[in-house]
Amino acid sequence: MGLFNLFRKKNMSNEIQEYLAKGAVLLDVRTLAEWNEGHSEGAKHIVLATIPTNVEEIKSWNKPVIAVCRSGGRSGQAAQFLQSHGVDVINGGPWQNVDQYLVKK
Repeated sequence: MGLFNLFRKKNMSNEIQEYLAKGAVLLDVRTLAEWNEGHSEGAKHIVLATIPTNVEEIKSWNKPVIAVCRSGGRSGQAAQFLQSHGVDVINGGPWQNVDQYLVKK
């Protein structure tokens, strides 16, 4: 196992699919400009910097959450923060990772 393998994120596809099957809410924490360039249908948009002031809203959804962003860094921060506040959340990484599993209407 090389040094770079330590930083490789595990395959999240099974966990993402499990969360979606449980009715998870997709939480996109990117900037408004990034959101406007494209996002998953039905996703909620709350910019990372405002997550602390929106914790109660997120908790009120009463659903598991999949946090996403452009590359997985910001969604990882959001997931860690939300977990510490009792939210059932995973880091879905880039929004396209989760988008591919969504049922298109």
